[in-house]
Amino acid sequence: MHTSVYDCVMKRRSVRCFEQKEISPDVLKKLVNAGRVAPSAANKQPLEYIIVSNPDLRDKVFEALKWAAYIAPDGTPKEGKKPTAYIIIVVNTKHKIADFARDVGAAAENIILTALEEGIGSCWLRSVDRKKVSDMFQLPEHIEVDSVLALGYPGESPVMVEMTDSIKYWRKDGVHYVPKRRLDDIVHVDQY
Repeated sequence: MHTSVYDCVMKRRSVRCFEQKEISPDVLKKLVNAGRVAPSAANKQPLEYIIVSNPDLRDKVFEALKWAAYIAPDGTPKEGKKPTAYIIIVVNTKHKIADFARDVGAAAENIILTALEEGIGSCWLRSVDRKKVSDMFQLPEHIEVDSVLALGYPGESPVMVEMTDSIKYWRKDGVHYVPKRRLDDIVHVDQY
């Protein structure tokens, strides 16, 4: 049975607890390929990607990340539950234009949804020590770290709930809850 794109979108939640099963190199390249073909402002295509699957490098990348501020430190993956791969999204400033952030969003979502289709959970992180990551990979000056996608087979199933009075997600009894605004509160048909 094939899952629709809409079903993947509705199922997608950030995962912060992963099984320690490796992701194949072919699947990781497939994820990057999904990002590569995303829309790009003026078709400048400023994005490049660093796949990190080596366990030693994964540990170093993990140390450059901050996880789930609302529930810190409970939102940080514990030992034995950390991501098994990362895709670092970098921007080549030789091709960058003002709208590049939209490129990042489109590419990241393509990667995230393709990962989900492969049974892989993800967490998109912007709270990154960019200098540390740049130094780690000896990036040239024209390559800037934008964000990091943490990846792995999910070790948890986050739950979307209707937002009541707060946007803050929470964790209770090992379950991660994510409030979302109601559709009727944000949709406007033919008027505001």
